[in-house]
Amino acid sequence: MGTIPGLLQSEDFARVALSSAPMPISPDELEEKIAARMGRQEVLHRDPPLTARIILDESALRRPPPDAKVWYEQLTRVVAVAETPHVTIQVLPFAAGLHGLMEGSLSLLWMADGSAVAYLEGNKSGDLIEESEEVAQYRLAYDRLRDAALTPHDSAVFMRQLVEDSRP
Repeated sequence: MGTIPGLLQSEDFARVALSSAPMPISPDELEEKIAARMGRQEVLHRDPPLTARIILDESALRRPPPDAKVWYEQLTRVVAVAETPHVTIQVLPFAAGLHGLMEGSLSLLWMADGSAVAYLEGNKSGDLIEESEEVAQYRLAYDRLRDAALTPHDSAVFMRQLVEDSRP
């Protein structure tokens, strides 16, 4: 929740994010990770495109990298993706307070057969949840978060203002 998800990252922002990991990586490994992250973004451009709903914690939109140009381009990219018809981005404002998903990110994925899985990702770990009752609990937590977030329209207005405010 505290950073821009990889699906929304610009290449330069991904470079900063990946190179700031606690364990240093070689330049070659960094470039491999960036290429993999950029490659995963293709799901947003395939035909038919992936339908996605993303809730961004306000903190992710308020924690810029040192380079103002990289941040401006990153925020511009988030707004551009939000304007596509198959992606909905909502901002969870600080005013929403504490919530049960603050320690990492949650992805809910629906399979072709109608089943669902939850993927929890933290700073140094990832956990795939397949048990239906547990997935249902995470879906409820997600629904509560979505209810506390700004509407898609208000989120777009908020993000556009951040782009304007971050113009180098």
